[in-house]
Amino acid sequence: MDQKYIKEKWQKYWEDSSAFVANNNSQKPKYYILDMFPYPSGNGLHVGHAVGYIGSDIIARKKRMSGFNVLHPMGWDAFGLPAEQFAIKTGISPQESTKTNCDNFRRQLKNMGLSYDWRREISTCEESYYKWTQFLFLKLYDRGLIYESEQYVWWCEELKTVLANEEVIDGKSERGDYPCIRKPLKQWTIKITKYAERLLEDLNDLDWPESIKKMQREWIGKSTGTDIKFDIVGVDNSLKVFTTKPETIYGVNAVIISPEHPNLSDLMISLSREEQISRLNKVNSASVESIVGVHTGSVAIHPMTKEKLPVLISNYVLSSYGQGAVMCVPVHDDRDRRLSQSMGLPSTKVIETDDQGEELLVNSSFLTGLTPLIARNSVTKFIEENELGEVNTRYRLHDWIFSRQRYWGEPIPLYKDKSGKIIPASLNELPITLPKVESYLPTKDGKSPLLRETEWVIKKTENGEKLTRVTDTMPSWAGSCWYYLRFMDPKNDVEPFSEAALEYWKEVDLYIGGAAHATMHLLYARFWHKVLYDIGLVSFKEPFRKLFNQGLVTADAFQSETGRIIPVDETEVTVDGYVSKKTGEKLEVFHTKMSKSLLNVVTPETVINKYGVDTFRLYMMFIGPLGKSKKWQYNSIKGCERLVNRIYSIYSIPSNKLDSGKVELIDNAWKIAFNRVDRSFKNFNFNTAVAAFMEFINVVEKNENNISPSTQRKLLITLYPFAPHICCELWTLSRNLGHVYEQKWPQNSSQIIKRIKLMINGKFISFHQKEEDEETMLSELRESLEGKKIKRIIHIYGGGINVLTDE
Repeated sequence: MDQKYIKEKWQKYWEDSSAFVANNNSQKPKYYILDMFPYPSGNGLHVGHAVGYIGSDIIARKKRMSGFNVLHPMGWDAFGLPAEQFAIKTGISPQESTKTNCDNFRRQLKNMGLSYDWRREISTCEESYYKWTQFLFLKLYDRGLIYESEQYVWWCEELKTVLANEEVIDGKSERGDYPCIRKPLKQWTIKITKYAERLLEDLNDLDWPESIKKMQREWIGKSTGTDIKFDIVGVDNSLKVFTTKPETIYGVNAVIISPEHPNLSDLMISLSREEQISRLNKVNSASVESIVGVHTGSVAIHPMTKEKLPVLISNYVLSSYGQGAVMCVPVHDDRDRRLSQSMGLPSTKVIETDDQGEELLVNSSFLTGLTPLIARNSVTKFIEENELGEVNTRYRLHDWIFSRQRYWGEPIPLYKDKSGKIIPASLNELPITLPKVESYLPTKDGKSPLLRETEWVIKKTENGEKLTRVTDTMPSWAGSCWYYLRFMDPKNDVEPFSEAALEYWKEVDLYIGGAAHATMHLLYARFWHKVLYDIGLVSFKEPFRKLFNQGLVTADAFQSETGRIIPVDETEVTVDGYVSKKTGEKLEVFHTKMSKSLLNVVTPETVINKYGVDTFRLYMMFIGPLGKSKKWQYNSIKGCERLVNRIYSIYSIPSNKLDSGKVELIDNAWKIAFNRVDRSFKNFNFNTAVAAFMEFINVVEKNENNISPSTQRKLLITLYPFAPHICCELWTLSRNLGHVYEQKWPQNSSQIIKRIKLMINGKFISFHQKEEDEETMLSELRESLEGKKIKRIIHIYGGGINVLTDE
């Protein structure tokens, strides 16, 4: 069997015949299945990326056979920092490198036999696409959801750009793991906080993994607590401090504010400018793991005891939490304890556990002796009655910093006149396209390289007025906020999408992608969609009805005794473990995710060229449930290769006269196998489906290929979503009408195993109806045993019993 020939033949046929084109006007029920479209990096795809794409393809193919009009598109999330970094290093424009990368990704995906509707292909960096991203940006601006303000942001010196909070993990950039610092810059920001409650509440209506919903809930961070006023000595205004545990008020030894608190300058006014800068630098340069605090020079008054408390600045207080100010209660908070110890502050315990294990307030005036819950209610009432504060609801979610001082992104369609007034671009100007630039490096003060292109920056109006273009670009998240809508109507050049297309396809029925996007893309897309819903551009409240996260594919990596990473293809396994092929040196093996730096990346084409595309597809599903992490191992792919060859052999060897008994055994075995395959689509545990195919082929071979033409057809129909190339080929070779992918998905059979085959020591004795009285079978068994002692009873897959005796 020439799998390469079969692959090329059928992939060309599918493309030429438009086999997987979705129709916006179909009378069939719709099913919209979408992969999170990839960023087309220069590294290309590895098998870890492929697992989700193959899984979604299997589902899409099965849905078409089940009578659905399936929309299964693919495109490119093409704006992003790597292309710009590459341009800085090589001089190759992002436009050129991105096109090359997209071509490579497309070739890799087509090579896997994925049934995408390529006529709907989109790329977020194409002018015909980002014209509408700019259009939708202006819709948000018109709603008053976009504003410019100076605020502290994450700045990455290595990347020369501002990053959103979601793009920084433990003080380092998510992309590249570079150090980041906080610095004040003017930024364009979107009021996502205005939608915090809706984003939280509507999670309840989504068929999403609970872990993802939990991550979004925690990121939005709704909490009900109390804003307590702390008067500041020598200042008219009080400092509002938010706490969810007002019952610990008598344990407060300081007030701590964020280094980005809006009243910071007023609170540090007693210090010289040099001292202010020095103290702030100490806090802002601290590592994420450390707890650093400095004094503002101001003193607060405890609202209950009237005691004087220091006002401190610390790096662990977030500007986005409450109003950027918290109470320091060292005995009952670890970070407060570490800060208090480092600054020599006193501490007072206010909660103790009594002999019965119940927590009670101590050292807390009128709250002493109360449980924490009762104390909380009591002190909250006291605070409100005495106008010392009020109950409030706060969110950890903060507004979304939407501008980047980079080249490779959608130009923000705004101008400023000479007075600084914001002027939105007119719709007939769109798209505002990126100019060619001499250098992709930001300016020395961190501003966009577009600022150097003066002819592009300055626009003259009809009346001769000069307008200055905003030179910031949008983040890479902008295009992915709405791409699922564009796929419904990708060739529309008069609007981003038509009402008719949206009303037919509506929300995505199944969205497949990684869990890493929980608090970024998935949250941003939900927010953007809700704004479009309020504007009236969409009629449904959420973009993705069901979300499924595919698991990671991990692999072994290898290291020599000197610490050098050894490429996977330079290793071999021996009785002593893995060794270097070149030197014979024993290697240390460690299990990790696939990474270019660890030299353990396996590409799809490498496997396909060696084993065939259908073998590759089957193996990617066989190594574990689609939603679980799984380990890539070359040595176990042979089983799937054998399965493909064995299936081909069944159809290539002509059947002589069939044995009716064996035919029925195989038919019964098929019913069991099909039901397992069919059930695998419930939770996408396709490893059980591949195992079912393997076990069924075992039964066929043990029964000398006595498989009926009807069961042969059912096997090909059911196997087709998993191994489409060989199934199309064998369907045609078997002279069946039409194509296998045009057939209806079989119905689940509940009538399994009509007869049971009885054998003794492998020798056939008789058939028995399953419904027969067990005594009849046992009677015949006793007669046939002739006094022999039973050692073991084996239940045979497909419906049989083999009794092993001592002779």
